[in-house]
Amino acid sequence: MSTRKITRIIAIAVVANVAALTSASFGAASVSASARRGELHVMKECSQYNGTAGSFCTITSSNLTEILIGSRVYYDQAAGIPTGLLDSNVVLDAGNGDRAVGRCTLDLETLLGLCTFSDGTGRFSGFQARVEVSYLGTDSDFAWDGTYSFTPRADR
Repeated sequence: MSTRKITRIIAIAVVANVAALTSASFGAASVSASARRGELHVMKECSQYNGTAGSFCTITSSNLTEILIGSRVYYDQAAGIPTGLLDSNVVLDAGNGDRAVGRCTLDLETLLGLCTFSDGTGRFSGFQARVEVSYLGTDSDFAWDGTYSFTPRADR
């Protein structure tokens, strides 16, 4: 192969690599530019929660626009299994297909716990959160305090 052909092949390879890197850089920049995170503060009332699978609590306040007042948190497992705990998969349903999926564990004696959310659909796509659960001392009111992030994926 002549030196001229080798030089031409190398030049084509360099141009292709630069184009690929430039494309990847712009793609990464747009994803990270739309990612966001912050503190999460939610209050919910649980007068409709009766300890059975499928019962729910209703959101009464939230500092996150995606979690609408009136959204519901559904619990998939019954309380007391294991004894003394609520340990359940949960669905945070804001309506119109906007749902976050996670898990909550609550000590039924102290009424302190932890909820984590790992993803969602609609407005909750790429949603993650870790919140501490605390009882507010009224009939059925609880607070969630922690952090959240939204990390959209390019394939959604």
